[in-house]
Amino acid sequence: MRYIKYLFLAALAVILISVALANRGTVTLNTLPEGLREMPGMGVASYSIELPLYLVIFIGIAAGLLIGFVWEYLREIKHRSMASRKAREARELEREVKRLKAQKNEGKDEVLALLDETG
Repeated sequence: MRYIKYLFLAALAVILISVALANRGTVTLNTLPEGLREMPGMGVASYSIELPLYLVIFIGIAAGLLIGFVWEYLREIKHRSMASRKAREARELEREVKRLKAQKNEGKDEVLALLDETG
């Protein structure tokens, strides 16, 4: 299984390197389109930067993964809180069962109490 993981990672590295080598040209990224940039007051938010295309692609993939992870984390909050609440209830019920068994076996012989606990 470990070799399959290494083989997959090596194939992924080859693919990423080939994408990077094939897309080395620079592109200009703008925060606003030209029409909005010329409107009064919008010049403050207008930035542009020149980057290689492969870097733009990789940043886009990383941003998409990050957004997906955050979205999934927020979506699962209710399930995690319910699971922790159920685990807490189970621990409380186990403590209560132990307490009731100890109460039931209070005056008995220790051997008989152990036999009662096992089944």
